[in-house]
Amino acid sequence: MSVSNWALRAAALLAALLLGAIIMGGTAFAADDIEQKAQICAACHGANGVPVNNTTPVIWGQDEGYLYLQLRDFKSGMRKNPLMEPIAAQLEKSDMFALAAYFKKKAWPDLKQPPAPDDVAAKAESAAKSIGCRGCHLDHFQGDGSTARLAGQWQPYLLNTMMAFRDGSRGNNPGMSDLMKATPADDLEALSKYLAGLQIDAYLGHGR
Repeated sequence: MSVSNWALRAAALLAALLLGAIIMGGTAFAADDIEQKAQICAACHGANGVPVNNTTPVIWGQDEGYLYLQLRDFKSGMRKNPLMEPIAAQLEKSDMFALAAYFKKKAWPDLKQPPAPDDVAAKAESAAKSIGCRGCHLDHFQGDGSTARLAGQWQPYLLNTMMAFRDGSRGNNPGMSDLMKATPADDLEALSKYLAGLQIDAYLGHGR
């Protein structure tokens, strides 16, 4: 078994054990301390902000409104994920707001993904202009409020997400689905590589 497959299975097992504790006893989510509640998230999203595999998104430093909306959509079933749906089902609205605020204050981790080659970057920039990505995700793809930060996110996660919008398996943003369906798959792959390699925090003055 490869290291990545081992990490994925280990993370899934840990998440399942934690979820079992929530369902059977509820002790983690009964706690008042948000730090304790956040430990459930760390099982897959990483105790240091680096997720255990590259198909799980970074949530440290992600935009607060976006995090809240995703938790809300997992709870309602508008966004599908076999691990996240039952976890979100245990959350009250106040928990979602508190967790979103907690993770927003964390430093976005450096995943050490390389910048895209010039030809890939040029293709990605052309696609981004055609789609109008910066209209919502802002000039440096940092996102804002309810719009996700894309810069520096895991490349496989970005591509999987774009393709999920494209094929309709992620349905909690119809506007994104329309844009992804109108964009060639190879453009989306270039865009995912370009976004993943962006290092923007020092430039934006975050000191991270």
